[in-house]
Amino acid sequence: SIILVIGISLMRVGINWIFGNPVGPTAPTIVNPEHAQWLAQVTANAGAPGSVLPAVPKDLALVPKLPNPKYADLHGVGIAALVLLSIMLIAKFAKGFVANISVLLGIVIGGVAATLMGVMNFDKVGKAAWVDIVLPFEIATPVFSPILILTMTLVMIVVMIESTGMFLALGEMTDRKVDRAALTRGLRTDGLGTLIGGIFNTFPYTSFSQNVGLVAVTGVKSRFVCVAGGILLIVLGLLPKMAALVESLPTVVLGGAGLVMFGMVAATGIRILSGVDFKVNRYNAMIVAISIGVGMIPLIAPNFKQWMPHAIHPLIESGILLASIASVLLNLFFNGGKADDEAAIRAAKQAEAH
Repeated sequence: SIILVIGISLMRVGINWIFGNPVGPTAPTIVNPEHAQWLAQVTANAGAPGSVLPAVPKDLALVPKLPNPKYADLHGVGIAALVLLSIMLIAKFAKGFVANISVLLGIVIGGVAATLMGVMNFDKVGKAAWVDIVLPFEIATPVFSPILILTMTLVMIVVMIESTGMFLALGEMTDRKVDRAALTRGLRTDGLGTLIGGIFNTFPYTSFSQNVGLVAVTGVKSRFVCVAGGILLIVLGLLPKMAALVESLPTVVLGGAGLVMFGMVAATGIRILSGVDFKVNRYNAMIVAISIGVGMIPLIAPNFKQWMPHAIHPLIESGILLASIASVLLNLFFNGGKADDEAAIRAAKQAEAH
């Protein structure tokens, strides 16, 4: 159920890419511009010398209630639909290499369509340099703060749990057993990537769930392809114009491809759950049901933590982490924690499926 929750969580991201994020410029509703202008005038008059108006309360805000024309714009939805349709047609009718890069071709088609419709902006591409080198600790030198270290440790625990689910999903897709040694190597690589990312002035790197879905879509399972992709990314990192070009790609284009890739992650979770014994062991259905429900809490009710201590927010705002904890605890409660080696292996596989 952990992998299923990962897929569902990513689906929300892909859908928001298409229609617009819940907050910000593309939020479903906006403040009435006339009301906002009135509040600005009142604020200015209240602060003027000799004004009889009372001071405007701090952080006074207007409630957004007008439909935002930028949300679910039909042009953007049409581009996302074009990307999705292109991926489907290429995957269905193309053969060999062309079929394997159906997602990439769909994104390119969406980018061309966005350019023709005037949605894609190339200003950053024109301003970016052709070649540049990223220097270690160029932005700032390391700061050893116990509070920040503890916070990042908690965040990385969440990342490790999510990465574990992705490794298991990849093992299922590639028909390769992910044992403890393989899992350890994967997590160590994640940690090394995080360290290198910090040295070169960026956020911690994690295993990208999108790529898990990409493996299922393309059917390409070779590690050498990943190595080649890594080399290309290093080269592109030295070419700011290419980075700016990728950044200029509208999110609606990525949303169309995201529906396929993220949905594949969820489908993999469902496929793994199909191997769980629900008929003989009736507790397994309850474990899956409760863990998925707990994992959905941050997605459906993102403000559920507003009255809880702020220190635990990084832990409980991840549906993946909540689903993982619920799965393990429920499995221990219903199926027990004591077993011989063979039974322990079966229980571990069952817990991974949950």
